[in-house]
Amino acid sequence: MSKTPLSTVRSMLLERFSRLALSAVSFHALQQGVVEGMAQDLPHYSWTGFYMLDPDDPETLVVGPFVGDPTPHTRIPVSEGICGAAVATGETVIVDDVNSDPRYLSCSIKTKSEIVVPIYARGKVIGEIDIDSHDPAAFTDEDRVFLEETVRIVGRYIEQHPG
Repeated sequence: MSKTPLSTVRSMLLERFSRLALSAVSFHALQQGVVEGMAQDLPHYSWTGFYMLDPDDPETLVVGPFVGDPTPHTRIPVSEGICGAAVATGETVIVDDVNSDPRYLSCSIKTKSEIVVPIYARGKVIGEIDIDSHDPAAFTDEDRVFLEETVRIVGRYIEQHPG
């Protein structure tokens, strides 16, 4: 039996996330479905999670639903780390070798590469999705495109479900 190409897996996940966004009973349920789907179907995604800006402290990211080893970084100042850099710049950050990036906040000695994609709603960054991999240079342009589309689905959900 042949293995399903990653491009097909990513397309199927985006369809699943779009359907989930239509039926999710809460933002948390949508986030949980997204991280579980990625963790299950994309083996190079070793840690998959959301960080959202704290509504009471917009200079701090707070960990949300995730799949992977526990992280000591449950709150991250926007001024720190690769996660902070993605929110501060409003752009996707891909790091092929976390050990060579001084911004990296170590969560696991197994992590070799990371991609962080900001989530926009109502024209503002409100959080991000953070993916770590135990493989060096694990994230391709296809991963970036896939994750940027995923966060668009998440951002639209937030816009359509205020409060």
